[in-house]
Amino acid sequence: MPDLQRLAAHHADPLLAFERDNRAWFARSIPDRGDDYFADFPARHAALLAEQATGACHFHVLVDDDGRVLGRFNLVDVADGEAELGYRVAQRAVGRGLATDGVRQVCTLARDAYGLRRLTAATTLDNPASLAVLRHTGFTPVGEVSLDGRPGLRHRRELTLDG
Repeated sequence: MPDLQRLAAHHADPLLAFERDNRAWFARSIPDRGDDYFADFPARHAALLAEQATGACHFHVLVDDDGRVLGRFNLVDVADGEAELGYRVAQRAVGRGLATDGVRQVCTLARDAYGLRRLTAATTLDNPASLAVLRHTGFTPVGEVSLDGRPGLRHRRELTLDG
């Protein structure tokens, strides 16, 4: 059973493998991270952990029983009870409801553990799977947005006690 975990130092190698293994898959629907992202990954990972320690963001990984990363679920730009949600799931894990379940879990953490009241998220119009995940997890469209030159929709979810 996959386990959603707060990003920690021991996730560095599995996270790098996840990003490398899925780079082409991700680039089909979201902007590529570029070669620099992979060039000094240990330093980048350490910087993420330092940023997370400030409370400005909350990073999570969905890990399988073998310790492999199946997905990332991140809350960034945390301020004034709000944050931006971003997520990605490995190609080998799509179609199993993991993105929907991960987003639901992160929404609960956002409300209960991090004290957030509202999340926003955006995705391109040509990413129907991501649009469906947002719809199934209580996000509602609030406006059009351009993501790396591609048309998309910004979504919002209020984090209430009943959901």
